[in-house]
Amino acid sequence: MTESLPVVTLRVPTEEDAYAWHEVFDDPDVMEFHGGPAELSVYMELTARQRASDAQHGFCLWTLLDADGRVIGFTGAQHWARDWGPVGEIEIGWRLARSAWGRGYATAAARETLARLRASGVREVVAMVDSRNERSVAVTRRLGMHLGETFRTPQSQRAGYCFRLAL
Repeated sequence: MTESLPVVTLRVPTEEDAYAWHEVFDDPDVMEFHGGPAELSVYMELTARQRASDAQHGFCLWTLLDADGRVIGFTGAQHWARDWGPVGEIEIGWRLARSAWGRGYATAAARETLARLRASGVREVVAMVDSRNERSVAVTRRLGMHLGETFRTPQSQRAGYCFRLAL
């Protein structure tokens, strides 16, 4: 049986997308594993950084649009920039508006991300997931990722997983 996934569009984030990301992520449930809701300035900086990443590397955290063209989050890839965890590796990730949960958007968008990364010559990706985030763990399984390492985040000391996938 073939899994039916929704139609999604990924685009390089615009300046206006900072406002949309701020709006759709201004929800404690959405931000439960990301330190809580953030100020608009965080998304202004993040979208600018993603435009630069796309220009330099050909990938970034792309704005995720549903079939009607509404911003429902982001998905994509970026270099792991922290000094712990999979330093220097390429991480895929996703974050969706609460209203988009449970509908296949994260899986559809992540599969599109993987296709784009394969086409650009990326050989392996990781997904860093809080161990309590069952929804994201489920997405990694649907993508065929395997658990590589277990870690503790330096600040919160929460348990997390590093999933891996060879492309």
